[in-house]
Formats: sequence, structure tokens, C-alpha cells
Amino acid sequence: MAPIDITRFLNFLREKNFINDEQYSKFTKEKFNSFSEVEKYIRRLVLISDEDWAQAKGIFYEIDYANLIGRSIDAEVLNILPQDLSENYQLIVFYKEGDIIEAGLVDPTNFKAIEALNFLARKNRYKVKYHIISFDSYQAASKQYESLGEEVGEALDTAEEIFAPQEALLDKDKDVGEVVKSAPVSKIVAVILRHAIEGRASDIHIEPAGNQSKVRYRIDGVLNTTIVLPIYVHSALISRIKVMANLKIDETRIPQDGRIRMAIHKKEIDFRVSTIPLMNNEKVVMRILETPEKAPKFGDLGFRGLQAKIMEENVKKHHGLFLLTGPTGSGKSTTLFAALSYLNSDEVNIATLEDPVEYYIPGVNQSQVRPEVNFTFATGLRALLRQDPDIIMVGEIRDNETAELAIHAGLTGHSVLSTLHTNDAMGAVPRLFDMHVEPFLLSNTLNAVVAQRLVRKICEKCKVKYDVPSEIKQQILKTLEAAPKEALYTDINFKKLQFYKGKGCSNCGNIGYRGRLAIAEAIDVNRGIQKIIAKGFDRDAVEEELKKQHFMTMEQDGIIKSLLGETTVEEIIRVSKI
Repeated sequence: MAPIDITRFLNFLREKNFINDEQYSKFTKEKFNSFSEVEKYIRRLVLISDEDWAQAKGIFYEIDYANLIGRSIDAEVLNILPQDLSENYQLIVFYKEGDIIEAGLVDPTNFKAIEALNFLARKNRYKVKYHIISFDSYQAASKQYESLGEEVGEALDTAEEIFAPQEALLDKDKDVGEVVKSAPVSKIVAVILRHAIEGRASDIHIEPAGNQSKVRYRIDGVLNTTIVLPIYVHSALISRIKVMANLKIDETRIPQDGRIRMAIHKKEIDFRVSTIPLMNNEKVVMRILETPEKAPKFGDLGFRGLQAKIMEENVKKHHGLFLLTGPTGSGKSTTLFAALSYLNSDEVNIATLEDPVEYYIPGVNQSQVRPEVNFTFATGLRALLRQDPDIIMVGEIRDNETAELAIHAGLTGHSVLSTLHTNDAMGAVPRLFDMHVEPFLLSNTLNAVVAQRLVRKICEKCKVKYDVPSEIKQQILKTLEAAPKEALYTDINFKKLQFYKGKGCSNCGNIGYRGRLAIAEAIDVNRGIQKIIAKGFDRDAVEEELKKQHFMTMEQDGIIKSLLGETTVEEIIRVSKI
């Protein structure tokens, strides 16, 4: 190994803070004959993760690094290289565009592996671009050789014999329990759940559609059909899910709710199960409840500038009501999770009432309401007030009784966090008035109202600049010019607006988006707003007061995030309807 090679490699390790100056000086004095000697020597003395080490090796060998953990690979692309060759050479094809294929290689000096793929590529007139990957990355990607369709297909071959279309699913001679526990049905359900986790889905829909049973995943807020099954297995799938969720499999006339908890990839995952009867069959929807290893901060979720300041200042107040508003699926629970994690400490007693408990927070007393035994938000809130709480989180204010109790809890020295279904922040006050909350009580209790929506984030791996139509640009300029300059959290060149989008790549499944973030608006209920609420909440007076506190609308916040390259204009239009 030439001295310049090891020097360049060590320079990279030092720049990335993998090694310090003292270690750098020590390593440069050593004599190495090969990279394997460097690897054994340095990794024995320095703690570096496999992914970071693969990236470092890529710098040394001048080959791009790729992380395939969690990536979904198209079966047609994956099978360009047969599974046996992939396992033999620890080499995998993970992306194809036109005549170019991209492959991940664990050992970039394995020339036999490169020769094997180059031979296949020449045969099919492909050009190959190689990437270095870690062994963990290879293992995660190679599991996809048994794709969703193939795995389910194998199970269906057996299922067809059991659930032939001409036979009734639950024949008198068949035992219901044996049917739903049968190997093909169990495997199909297990595969559907596992692939949902691997594909970062938030919801799973299994629904009848004519002579088919469709499985759809909601990924980053958008539903996509993943696989279509024959209708004759639909009832068995629903029954299997009911058994797993401890629901009544013979009750098909009314909706049922349950929960499944299972380990997937060595991690405990909860699925909130909801069934509902349709015309001739039942439909099931499962919400995936996966607690992040690390609680997000407001900034991680997308809150910026004055909005983040209003949230942090008001959520820390020792009494009063902090409200989050937005439709179902707008990320309110995740924001509350971030707020509770921000407030959580040994000095405070935090109690929650949720339906259901979506995120488990160590040190927080979390309760799930059960209306069937009269444990509702209202009855639960009464009980919590006798538990000496400092902070109370009520999952949702749904009725007059809960609203009244939440207001009184805020008045009596408790900090109350909750959610409400309204279209914008300003609509929260009239909504509470509709629940018969007295204006003078609300004015003395309400601290802040935050409204939010979720938009898809542009994939960082394939982000490119692009231009939008002139009519859209004029509309954007008009919206931006109305935004208070004090609330802008980035510099904007109004004469030259730059927009971004994702062109699609293997990292995002060729859709150009990966992940979501919040666009929001926040109202700080100061003395001016309190007086307006006490007098009945005149909307024009509120708008004048909001100008004084440099209020930024959700649309304006979203446009700024599109200019920062975090999301697209199309997403802002889709979500906020500007």
C-alpha cells in the first residue's frame, strides 16, 4: 500500500471525527502492507460502526457508498443477479434505470464477483455502476429475494387447495380455528405485516374489491396497492387477523377493534386493528404503532422559527391548555409525543389518557380509555385529577364534558395538552364554544393553539432543481409577500425563487419522496387574544392581533419549506389547497 493511499484514508477518518489527532499521528507512523492489515489494526483500537467503516472504505477505494438497510428493491431488478451468485459473492443488484444497473459489493477487491456481474451485464447490454456496502446492508437487501409476491404466491398455491372457490370457506365439516391457523393463511398475514414494516408503511388496508382482495400500504401519507389476492382467501385472512387481535371471528355484523403485538426484525411492533362490515365481506385496517428509539424534537418534526419558539415557551407553562389541531393523520400524536418527551423528568408527574396508546414513554403514566366499561376521556380525566398530576395529556377533546374538565384542570394549576379536530388554528376557539365552554374560562386557560399538516419530504438522494409554471409562481409570490418578514426563518430572494423535487431513485422507490414533515401555524394566546376570546371571539379583531405577533399561516410555512428544498410545491398545494 502506497504511503499516499493510507494518508488519504486516514485524512478522511480524521475529518469525520472517527479518529482524533493523536490517533492520526500514531497510525501514520505504522507500516501496512495491505488494506486488511489497516482494517484489523484500526478497528481493534477505534470503535467505528460497520456502516461508517464501509463508507470509509469507499473513500479509500474511490467507490460510492450505499446503505441498503430498509430499502425496497424491485424483484425484477433484484433477480438480474441470481440468488446463488449473490450469496456466493456477497453482491446484489439494487437499482436499474434504462440500461444502467447499480450493484452493492461488500468486498470491492473481489474481482471474481465483479467479473461475474460484468459478464451478465454484457449479455443483457447493461452498464454497471458499483457501490460499496456493509455486510449488514447486504444481508438486509438479500432477504428480499423472497419478495412479497413470491412469498405470498407460494402460500397461495397451498391455499387454493384448501379454499377452492367452489367450496364454502367455513364448511360445516371444517373447524373455524383450524382454517384460520392453517399454514398458508398464517404465512400470508405474516408476510404482509413484515413487508409493511420494511416498506415504512403507517397503515395496512385489506379490502374486498369484486373478485379480488386488495392489500394497500399507506407510505408517507399516500395509499398504494401492494398486492392483489384472490377473493376466496379474503375471509380467511380477516379471520386470522381477528384471532391475532383477540377479536370474535364469528362476529361479522358490527365493527371491532383490537391490537396485535409482535416482534419483527428483533423489534416489538404494535398494530392497531379495526374491522368493519361491508356489503358482502369485511374490511380490516391496521395502524402500525412503532415507537422511535429516540424521541424527536420539535425541529426534527418540521417546526421552525417563531412557531417552534411559541411551542417551546407555552408547553413549559405550569398551568393552562396547550392545543394541537388538525385532521386525522396529520401527526398530532407524534407532536404530543415530542412534547411529553421534552417535559419528561423525575420532578414531574405526567399522566395521559389515550385512545389508543400509540407511543410508549418511559416514566409517563399512560392509560387507554375503554368506553365499553365507561372508562372514557371524561371519567378518566376525573380520576387523573385525583392522581396528583403536574402534566395531563388528553388524547382528544371530543365532547362537552371532556372540554369542560380540561378547562377546569388548566384553571386549577395543571398543564393540559390535548388535540382537537379543526381545519386551522383559529377554528379551535369557536369549536370549544360549540362544546359550551364559557368564553371567560377559556380566555384564562388557553395558552397556545398549533395547527399542522404532514407533507412528504423530498428524497435527499435524488433532489434536483426545477421550475414551476408562471401562474403557480405568481400565486406563491403573492402568498409570500403577505407573510410577516419577522417570521421568515430563511432569506428569500423574491426575484429569483428556486424550487426542488425528487427525480426518483432506489432510495425512495422512484417516487421522489422519503419521509414526512409538518407544516404548521401557531397562535400565542397573549393578553390581546385573551380579551377577544372573553368578548366572544371576533374574527376580524383576532386577525389584527395576529399581525402584531407576526403570525404565519400554514400555507406560507409550507412555501418556505419548499424553497428550502424540504418538500415540493405540489405537496403544499395538495395538502393546504393554496
